[in-house]
Amino acid sequence: MYRYLLAWRYLRTRYIALASIVSVTLGVGTLIVVNSVMAGFTREMHIRLHSILADIVLESHSLDGFVNVEQYAKEIREVVGPDLAGLTSAVHVPAMLNIPLRGRWITRQVSIVGVDEATYADVSDFREYLIHRENQKKLTFNLHEDDYGDLEHPMPPSGWKYRRLRVEYEREFQRQQEEMRQMEQNQLGRAESAANGIPAPPSGTGGIPSDPTAAIPSDPSAGGSPVPFFDEAKQQYTGIILGIAIGCVKQRDSEGEVQDYYLVRPGDDVKVTFPSSGTPPKAITDTFTVVDFYESKMSEYDSSFAFVPLRRLQEMRGMIDPSTGQGAVTTIQLRLKPGANLNEVRDRLRARFSPEESPFSVQTWRDMQGPLLAAVQMETTLLNILLFLIIAVAGFGILATFFMIVVEKTKDIGVLKALGASSRGVMSIFLGYGVSLGMVGSGVGVIGGLLFVYYINDIAMLIERMTGVEVFDPTVYYFSQIPTVVHPMMVVGVVFGAVLIAVLASVLPALRAARLHPVQALRYE
Repeated sequence: MYRYLLAWRYLRTRYIALASIVSVTLGVGTLIVVNSVMAGFTREMHIRLHSILADIVLESHSLDGFVNVEQYAKEIREVVGPDLAGLTSAVHVPAMLNIPLRGRWITRQVSIVGVDEATYADVSDFREYLIHRENQKKLTFNLHEDDYGDLEHPMPPSGWKYRRLRVEYEREFQRQQEEMRQMEQNQLGRAESAANGIPAPPSGTGGIPSDPTAAIPSDPSAGGSPVPFFDEAKQQYTGIILGIAIGCVKQRDSEGEVQDYYLVRPGDDVKVTFPSSGTPPKAITDTFTVVDFYESKMSEYDSSFAFVPLRRLQEMRGMIDPSTGQGAVTTIQLRLKPGANLNEVRDRLRARFSPEESPFSVQTWRDMQGPLLAAVQMETTLLNILLFLIIAVAGFGILATFFMIVVEKTKDIGVLKALGASSRGVMSIFLGYGVSLGMVGSGVGVIGGLLFVYYINDIAMLIERMTGVEVFDPTVYYFSQIPTVVHPMMVVGVVFGAVLIAVLASVLPALRAARLHPVQALRYE
């Protein structure tokens, strides 16, 4: 019993021990905060990375893709078995997207993804990140009347209402321009006629065809018959869904407020150029109508992906076999049921479809994002190692404190041994002292760290008000709040590590105190 009483007395009366306790507290609290924030970022990143990627992807070796998709799908279902939750096929192809803006063209490098509206949502969370609510329920590539955007995603007028107004404005502008040009031509003609003494033609007839169909271009292959008139106010081109960062730029206005500036919106038309299938490939350019935006809040996706109907992309690229009507694809994507082992299923598929014999390779979504995930994991590990050095510094403080106590209490130790205290009992006094320092410091650190994590966004707002600097710049980061995840095992591990360091720091002083000879200790000056 005397061992615990003496350990408590030394802990209570030695204020120098407070510095060690504070060091342990800061180290434990910092580790909990950093690990919780990193876990939150990692979780959000995984969600966003996985939002568009299926669990397992069978990707073609070339942009021409592969055929016999139904046969491969049948074999895949046999290999995967009951773990399969969804299957779809798609076409991925690099492309250049051109956006008309105020008389000039803005070019973006994108990846065009041809998707099957009926099955693509079975293998990914794609629909959840679309802006229009109807597309979130059922994916279509048809332009909606309106109702684009909400309080979270405010957007300027979009959809068919905007398209009709835009076409009407453009036609009126062209009509006025044509009238101005016609007036200038008439004035020039009258001036020339007056100079040559020739009567001027009646006004209003100068060069405008009396037959409206004369302005419609003819198709030579159809024997000169007029091409059907395409009314942009009533018709749309093939629908395309753009990543929101392709058509929207976040910038601060003159007052410092972050604003969304839309280069294009649902209802506008864009030009897309992509390579055809076959060797050598040819450049194909077609017009598409923007029907929605995709916002996963993952910059890599939102700034580079555009989605179009699978069948239409296959037709434009020449990927459909005219004899069978089957289209080639570049990927087959699988979604597995919850709890299924991704690596095990991947290995079974690789055993069935080897890269040498099959026209595709098999990867999980983690394999495809391996470098990024590995970099995040390495960063977390390095941060933990560096922050544990804070607790190591506290350990050296405990070591120095205990050596001072052993020196100061040498006579007391001699008295204890003279009264019959064993070397193990004396050693346990200082080990108990170290455990006490570690437990007290860790307990306070856990409470402080968890409270900091709980109120971290309020603290961030307070720091922003005090410094005038935003913790998360909305023009750079997609997170409006700091994400956090607290893993109980992480807290237990941090506490165990802190207590272990405190105990190890007290071992050497405890051994020195235990080895003191009673007579030499009593004669110590």
